[in-house]
Order: sequence, then structure tokens, then C-alpha cells
Amino acid sequence: MRTPANIAKHPIHPMLVPIPIGLWIFSLVCDLISLAGYPGAWSTVALYTMVGGIVGALIAAIPGLIDLLSLPAGPRGTALAHMTINLLVVALYVINSWLRWPDPANFRGAPLWLSLIGVGLLAVSGWLGGKMVYVHGVAVNAAPDTTTPGRR
Repeated sequence: MRTPANIAKHPIHPMLVPIPIGLWIFSLVCDLISLAGYPGAWSTVALYTMVGGIVGALIAAIPGLIDLLSLPAGPRGTALAHMTINLLVVALYVINSWLRWPDPANFRGAPLWLSLIGVGLLAVSGWLGGKMVYVHGVAVNAAPDTTTPGRR
């Protein structure tokens, strides 16, 4: 089922989502490196990659919303859950960035937990995104698999 937000029949949303995902995971890695006691600006890099992830996620959300609005009822429920989790992740990272802004080195406690929870929620959201593609056939030119029991 082809989606409307595409370039030359290639869906835009899946092209953009690796940017915020990679930045947020790298932000957590920077926190862990800093937590391990390595000197340097790791906590500052974590903050800036976090903010970059927020910007990237908001840009990726535009074609994602366009695609969501074109979906039929079956995959639309999965897409709404995917979108809701992603918006929650963006909100967590906005709060996380705000907590770190005055002093990026002060990331222990709530900011670190927000990063861990955010990455965990990204995994759940990614699983739902994969379900839309591999089960429902969203943004795939082939018909979805309706012959396997348990798949809709």
C-alpha cells in the first residue's frame, strides 16, 4: 500500500527516522561515557545530539502524519499508537534538554532516567513501525500478507 508522502515512490518518513533515533541513542552513549568518568565534553555532546534528535523527529513527523491520514482502519490503529509513543518520546527529550540546559554536566538522576526511558520507548515504537510495514504492508508496493493465521 503506497503512501502519499514519497519521493519517486520511496516513502519519506522511513528515510528520516534514523536521524533522531541515531542522535538519541548516541546521546545516551555520551551520557554513559561521561558517567564512566572519561574526561571531555561528553555531557555537552549528549545535550546537543538530544536537541538535534528533537528537531529531526519533528521533521520526520510531518510525512509520518501525512501517511497516517491516508491509512485504512486496520493499520491506522497501529500507526496511532506509533505516533503517540513518538510524541511522548519527543516530550521526554524536550523535558530532558530543558533540565540539562543550564549545566549539561548535571545529567545524573532524572535526565539520565529520561534518556533510558526514551530509548526504551523508541524500541517499542520501532517495533510498531515494523509491524506497519511487515504485517500491514504500509509503504510497500506488494499486498499485505493476509494468508498467515494471526495476521490482519
